[in-house]
Amino acid sequence: MASEGLTGALAAVLAGQGPRVQSCDSAPAGEPPVPVRLRKNVCYVVLAVFLSEQDEVLLIQEAKRECRGSWYLPAGRMEPGETIVEALQREVKEEAGLHCEPETLLSVEERGPSWVRFVFLARPTGGILKTSKEADAESLQAAWYPRSSLPTPLRAHDILHLVELAAQYRQQARHPLILPQELPCDLVCQRLVVTFTSTQTVWVLVGTVGMPHLPVTACGLDPVEQRGGMKMAILRLLQECLTLHHLVVEIKGLLGLQHLGRDHSDGICLNVLVTVAFRSPGIQDEPPKIRGENFFWWKVTEEDLQSQLLKRLQGSSVVPVNR
Repeated sequence: MASEGLTGALAAVLAGQGPRVQSCDSAPAGEPPVPVRLRKNVCYVVLAVFLSEQDEVLLIQEAKRECRGSWYLPAGRMEPGETIVEALQREVKEEAGLHCEPETLLSVEERGPSWVRFVFLARPTGGILKTSKEADAESLQAAWYPRSSLPTPLRAHDILHLVELAAQYRQQARHPLILPQELPCDLVCQRLVVTFTSTQTVWVLVGTVGMPHLPVTACGLDPVEQRGGMKMAILRLLQECLTLHHLVVEIKGLLGLQHLGRDHSDGICLNVLVTVAFRSPGIQDEPPKIRGENFFWWKVTEEDLQSQLLKRLQGSSVVPVNR
């Protein structure tokens, strides 16, 4: 019965979904993590990349004093009470005059758990492109530019990589379409799909406190975890159950994202794919030994699920997380 529950949970996570977070298997030492509140102890930013059939990019001209006249992709901070998609649609309407729908999450960028930016590939669905006659505090105007000939000055050159990422996704999608799942969460946390592979066999790390489940680690907002980034919470959980000095841990990327935003539920849960391997060369047929009783390795025997996992691992079929 436990295996059936795990099979369903893993299948859901691989499909960009997943169960609601009920508790965490690992948290920072000391006081329990406090619920996150947008604009108080966390900041989320949304950004949209639009590419036309003519390979043009939608840019907006900034109105803010410190960068007035420069060009950037439509972007801005989320407001309390918004879902991620609602925030994206509001920012695009305010800055570019267009209605839109997100197609997929392209990238997640973080500067520690308290600052996260969600980058989407999006498409316009209506509205009227903002001209200089409609200039206001949100933007001066919006315009389409050839991807090979963007205007200057740009507010920042970080958007060049994001535009290329969108173009690459359009040419050959590396991961399935992924959109936020609207589920409440109190913390910034990560649900981990930690894998060990050997000769086409896959093991997945499972938490045992309560019903067997994919482990969840809470991110701390203290200065140490801020400096180290969100990977600190992943390594903390793994250190609690594995001897890491003889292992290589690789964080592959995101399989999905959960957030609600309503009813003061400002937390997010990132579903993260992680690999564990032995440092020393040679064939290791069994996963590393678990310390303690709170975790175990689950051998995935369902063929379709194993095939999906191997495909996602071998093709790095995940949303990249950048710091």
